[in-house]
Amino acid sequence: LDWWHADRFCEQHFAQLLFEPQDSEQDSFSKLLQSHHIRGSVWLKERDGVLHKPKRRRGHTVPVLVFRDKTDTKYVKVLSDFPALPAVTACAHLQWDTRTQDIATIFSYAVPAFINEFQLRGFVDEEGFVRFALIVHGHHSPYLPVFRADGQWHHFCVTWQQENGTWAIYADGKRRASASGLCAAGPSAPQAIYGQGTFIIGQDQDSLGGTFRAKESFSGNITDLHIWQKVLGTEQIEKVRSCWVIEQDRVFAWSLNTLELESTVQTVTAQLLCPGPVEECRVLEIGSSGFSYASCLQTLPFICHYRKDAYWQLKRAQLESSHSLVSRVNTLAARTVIPDSVFTSDVQDMNLSLALSALDVLATVLREGEMSVLEPSDLLAVLQVLKQVSDMEVQEGDELEMLEQLGQYYMEVIELILEEQNIGTWSSVSQVIRGPMAVVELCDRMVSLLVPLLTAERTKITIQHGNIGLRRVTVKNMWFGYGALQRCLSGSAVSQDVAASAVGHKYVSTTVGTAVISSTLLGDHQEISTAVRYRLQHRAQWVVISMCFLWFCCVSPDAGGMWSTAGCSVVTSFRDSTACFCNHTTNFAILLQVYEMQTTTKEEFTLQTLTFIGCGVSFCALIVTFILFLVVRVPKSERTTVHKNLIFALAAGEALLMFSELAKSNQMLCFMVTAFLHLFFMAAFSWMLVEGLLLWSKVVAVNMSEDRRMKFYYVTGWGLPVLIVGVTLATSFDKYVADNHCWLNAQTNVIWAFVGPVLFILAVNTFVLLRVVVVTVSSARRRSKMLTPNSSLENQIGVQIWATAKPVLVLLPVLGLTWVCGILVHLSIIWAYVFIVLNSLQGLYIFLVYAIYNSEVRNAIQRRKDKKKA
Repeated sequence: LDWWHADRFCEQHFAQLLFEPQDSEQDSFSKLLQSHHIRGSVWLKERDGVLHKPKRRRGHTVPVLVFRDKTDTKYVKVLSDFPALPAVTACAHLQWDTRTQDIATIFSYAVPAFINEFQLRGFVDEEGFVRFALIVHGHHSPYLPVFRADGQWHHFCVTWQQENGTWAIYADGKRRASASGLCAAGPSAPQAIYGQGTFIIGQDQDSLGGTFRAKESFSGNITDLHIWQKVLGTEQIEKVRSCWVIEQDRVFAWSLNTLELESTVQTVTAQLLCPGPVEECRVLEIGSSGFSYASCLQTLPFICHYRKDAYWQLKRAQLESSHSLVSRVNTLAARTVIPDSVFTSDVQDMNLSLALSALDVLATVLREGEMSVLEPSDLLAVLQVLKQVSDMEVQEGDELEMLEQLGQYYMEVIELILEEQNIGTWSSVSQVIRGPMAVVELCDRMVSLLVPLLTAERTKITIQHGNIGLRRVTVKNMWFGYGALQRCLSGSAVSQDVAASAVGHKYVSTTVGTAVISSTLLGDHQEISTAVRYRLQHRAQWVVISMCFLWFCCVSPDAGGMWSTAGCSVVTSFRDSTACFCNHTTNFAILLQVYEMQTTTKEEFTLQTLTFIGCGVSFCALIVTFILFLVVRVPKSERTTVHKNLIFALAAGEALLMFSELAKSNQMLCFMVTAFLHLFFMAAFSWMLVEGLLLWSKVVAVNMSEDRRMKFYYVTGWGLPVLIVGVTLATSFDKYVADNHCWLNAQTNVIWAFVGPVLFILAVNTFVLLRVVVVTVSSARRRSKMLTPNSSLENQIGVQIWATAKPVLVLLPVLGLTWVCGILVHLSIIWAYVFIVLNSLQGLYIFLVYAIYNSEVRNAIQRRKDKKKA
């Protein structure tokens, strides 16, 4: 095979084209080849070039216009509306008829003002060179030699621009002639080439769109004519010659659909071999054990090289295979779609029709689900077919509907082989295919096949199946949903410096926490290295560190790779997403170093919904309770004063909590919300502490007047929170707010300005509650013996249970002891639900216990009713 097909063949068989042998290996290697009767040269892959994807020399199949003889009838009209052209470039492939030396018109463009508005003419001189002359606004350049009249295909481009009348003629990628001043003087100097004219191929127009003369007609073959409303540079012209399409500012693209052919003009389909950037490839001379270079288009023997561990894993997979998938696919297709062995050396030419039918059958067999788990050999066979399809060359005449359907089948097959039940199969062929990131590389190649689907009317293509999709625009994007790759990638290598960022925390694991995307920027269908900014949604929550990673592949997609942070940094990180900046493009994901509970999207949504609904209900209940205390004029006492302060602080904190998410985007607003959240929740807990102290004063005698006690309570309830918040802001102003939400920074010690006092208050109130329960139970026991001395044991136990439960139920919300559940949240998602339900409904509980069922409030309401009645 030629070098390109040899390299592709080896990769399709999970191997690599042979690398240059080391000096110590050359003699023994040559003897080995000679023993297998291999002589002459064999293809090699250069070691220093393996990291650079070689640009493949391609065959370009195009329709060709055939002008057999010089006549006054044969012409082709371009059906396109041309705009005014202050600058123009026209390029085409040309095969000149060497039988005549008369002047020939390759194309002519005429408008009513100038019949010879824009024209290219040529003839063969006595020395055997084809000479071209350019005409603009009737002004004629000199005839200059551009290429030999050898009957071969040649590529030419002509350019002209209004400024200075600069023009140039290129042939086979080189500038052959150039000058300035063509139509740059006289009254026509400021004029661009007029628009809305008539463009004729093969004839000189002596009147608008007609009056042709055989002597000036073109004889030969022409194809691949493209016209741009700008001057292309030398590099761009070389790209056009190499069959790369430059779409920007192109006003005419070669297609039979945009041409009107005179009935005697013939068309044929021809394949042009586009020149590639690499014309010579490395070879090993077996007899002399030396190295040299040969044309990459030669057909030479080649050798595919396997790593030992990969080879033996392939052999084992073949020996242990039941071949059930292979036989079912081949039977259903009525031909050999998948060979019995991955080592089969037959070279199969894949075209669009064969590829479509192969993937259709393959998707059908996989979709039926009779083979719930793929065997290793089956997975390798499917990947081999996908490799062959992605390496296929799409021809000009292929139907676009078939090409889009091929993309649909391709995505479906990939989705099916990435299902969860096949995780073990991927692991069993890990030496051959280093993980499912090889599939990402295959999809990247597949995207490039969709180029013909893009038109001026259809500028974007999206093909999706399940969790996997691809999009082809100027930027080539792919995405693999979280569920598609996450499990299979759980064991992927991560660069060594990742865990170092977890100082001060217990490291649990590193997982892929988002979808995986791949992005490639294309300029004229060639990859361009560029910086990129992207944002991905998290699929794992309760995370300490979000990091931006890229997947770097080794040598080939099968060789695997690793995640690395090189060239990437976190721009912004929120609880639900992270934005990254990378100085180049590749496959992206956000890996999350997880230290606490992970939640699914559904669980996270449920938790957020419960929080918002619970806080809303709680806030309303607290406001109603506070209004009741004010309006119904409950008798003033220490207890009602403490209740009102607690209710106010808690209501303010929950109102801020509900709307804190809206403040994330504004840094200043988020800082203020955080400070007030800290203050009001700290005040709420301080008043819970006051509730405990008040209760203690009722249970245990305290030698302090009521007036002094209330001053102490106000200092504790409001003074202490203001002091804590003030000191925290003064000492940790820059580290106060978290990066991803409006709350205290958990990455620093700032969080302890809230957690520390809360733990202390919960400890004090727990002790107070236990003391109250002991006093209440002993009091109930004494009362029971005095009032009902002969009651049964069951009745006494029931009285004591109620005596224990009543203070616990009544005092839990005001003492804040439901927050103890927060310590257990990391153990299970269940505790998260319990914590949110208990604390988000704390206000409703206070409303029921201290308003609806409070005798003082009910009596005050009754008094107002009686007074109104009287």
